[in-house]
Amino acid sequence: MGQGWPPARAAREVGVNPRTARDWQRGVKKSHGRRIHPDGTVVGSTARTRYTTAMNEATGSRCTRDSDRYLSLKDRIAIADGLIVRRTLTEIAATIGKHKSTVSREVRRHSVEGIYLPHQAHQGASAARVRPKPSKLVTDAALRGQVEMGLERKLSPQQISHRLLKDFPDDESMRVSHETIYQALYFQARGGLKREVQHALRTGRTRRKPQRRPGERRRRFTDEMIMISERPPEAADRAVPGHWEGDLIMGEGNRSAIATLVERATRYTMLVHLPHGHDAAHVRDQLIETISTLPTHLRGSLTWDQGCEMARHQEISLATDMQVYFCDPASPWQRGTNENTNGLLRQYFPKGTDLSVHGPEDLEHVAQELNGRPRETLDWDTPAERLRDLLTT
Repeated sequence: MGQGWPPARAAREVGVNPRTARDWQRGVKKSHGRRIHPDGTVVGSTARTRYTTAMNEATGSRCTRDSDRYLSLKDRIAIADGLIVRRTLTEIAATIGKHKSTVSREVRRHSVEGIYLPHQAHQGASAARVRPKPSKLVTDAALRGQVEMGLERKLSPQQISHRLLKDFPDDESMRVSHETIYQALYFQARGGLKREVQHALRTGRTRRKPQRRPGERRRRFTDEMIMISERPPEAADRAVPGHWEGDLIMGEGNRSAIATLVERATRYTMLVHLPHGHDAAHVRDQLIETISTLPTHLRGSLTWDQGCEMARHQEISLATDMQVYFCDPASPWQRGTNENTNGLLRQYFPKGTDLSVHGPEDLEHVAQELNGRPRETLDWDTPAERLRDLLTT
């Protein structure tokens, strides 16, 4: 960030969450699930609420105040003062650092007979955030009855929600979102609707179906992937050595595998023995062991596809100081050097055979043969000769 990088990009570069990077930038420390600010403020979290605590050094008592994501009492007093001197909502919002719509909603919700009372508004807002809350369909019998009638008519929750607006335009109590209706159906113990799900919904589903936008993919790994589009330009044009491509070649029934690493500039190949399977943890351990044998200046980057064996990619990056980049889905040409090498390796490891019978010595022998072949793309030098030149200069 000191070099002008955006925080999110800098966080990806060192393999941390963007929020952690922002904490570092602001001097926030973490301890036992809490975030400690430079001014002594301690922010903790639970499964349902976020709160800020401050210790009164004089009395030793503990008090709580709202997180920055909410309006504070100081903000509400500033709103009240601004209204008294007839400042616009936009001006008030700029003063407290909030959006004008936030101020507009605050004034509309917490005004009594046209007068905004900041202390009363603060107490009301704090009480309204308490969780868990009883469902609206539990506490309002009339609304619940209308929803059940709609379900009996085979209307969808969305149709029921919008129809209530037309049938009861002046009754604010007859308002419910379709999400609330779904929650009431799928969590009947606290939702207020007794009807069985399979009878209430036209689909008959007893579990919610995840919804995604067209073309949107599920997140592949827990740790965020850095895509090939963000790989340094020198890796793409092969101008600088030390950028590698990797993949697995699979054996019969995908029960055995060998990991392959190919350096893009020299085409030098390293074969990684996987004696205990190709799960993410084992691939991580074997790749770290192999990459660690390389000198630092040859650990520029590693490009891989989105196979599940790379679920521990962030741990590999941290252990080897070598950033891992991922290809786009169904784009093997983005690792063309590795794909070509894997094709050459099939001469030694035919498809449909058990690769577990090949020990480390066998893999080393095959790698030496491949690295000893002269290549037209290297002006008929061998990969071993090109790598030797890099190590001796």
